[in-house]
Amino acid sequence: MKLFRKCIGTAVACVSVLSFAACGLSTKARGSANITVLPVENLADDFVMGVDVSSMISVEDAGGVFYDANGKKADLLELLKIGGANCVRIRVWNNPFDANGNGYGGGNNDIETAAKIGKRATDAGLGVLIDFHYSDFWADPNKQSVPKAWKNMTFDEKEAALSKYTTESLEKLKSAGVKVTMVQVGNEINNGMCGEMYDDKVLALVGEGCKAVRNFDKNIQIVVHYTDPLSEGYLEKRAGLLEKFNVDYDIFATSYYPFWHGEAGKLAVTLKKLSNIYNKKVMVAETSYPFTNDDGDGFGNVVSGMSSEQEFDYPFSVEGQAVAVRDVIAAVASVKKGVGVFYWEPAWIPVRHYKPEAPDA
Repeated sequence: MKLFRKCIGTAVACVSVLSFAACGLSTKARGSANITVLPVENLADDFVMGVDVSSMISVEDAGGVFYDANGKKADLLELLKIGGANCVRIRVWNNPFDANGNGYGGGNNDIETAAKIGKRATDAGLGVLIDFHYSDFWADPNKQSVPKAWKNMTFDEKEAALSKYTTESLEKLKSAGVKVTMVQVGNEINNGMCGEMYDDKVLALVGEGCKAVRNFDKNIQIVVHYTDPLSEGYLEKRAGLLEKFNVDYDIFATSYYPFWHGEAGKLAVTLKKLSNIYNKKVMVAETSYPFTNDDGDGFGNVVSGMSSEQEFDYPFSVEGQAVAVRDVIAAVASVKKGVGVFYWEPAWIPVRHYKPEAPDA
């Protein structure tokens, strides 16, 4: 079945890869039943259908293989492109290795790894968003650790180091043949960035990162990323502080996970208000939804196994996942300056199928 890029479709259930299916038609994912997803009306031709594939090389190095709907081995990025994706998101950590050279995990996403993924994405005709965490490992609302190499720096030294690191990283990507289309300065920076907590210092660092990107290439779209989108007035306050501190950026992005953040309709209201007040483009930088609750790797399911306060308004099925993501896209697309959605890590899969009855390795 021909796939059209103007609506959202199913996930390939065998590898949990998000794809984008035919508008308003039923389709069949490998190993699943027929599903139907309504089209998103009047979706702009340049709307970003993004996927975060940061763990891709780690999965491949571990022996992971991806298949198309006919059961034939295929390149992940080609699969995603055929499905309708037009951009990838790649996280970057400063130095995700210990003193002995052992990686921390999570894809070990240093700039060299990002360059490998980015080159393949560029060669496949996909856009590239580089997500600088400005940390050696995960950065999110619960942790914003300063990189090891910057730990003993004064704030002024840290500003200079961040600016230099941003520029040098973009130069490495360009030299590797990566066409960077967007850069995210910080990741979910609600409670700080790069070891700093107070707004004046955090936004000074964000401003330095944005300035470095702008000076490197004025055509790169600059993204600033928060989360907690449905807390009353929260994102508007963050956008107000960005304006107050004269941060030069293009796109205000938020994470939005339906099971944590509520209804997609409320997300649309928040994004419209934010965009109207501050005249900024808006985007969802991270979203996802489970298509199964089965155990695939022997570890507890992070989403469904967490607190009872989570709300699952869509079934755990291929169609439920597809409709959930479709509703996120519809919410962003309903905003005049809504530019896109990124699905978080659809290809981060267990390389071996977990068998509970098997003996420990």
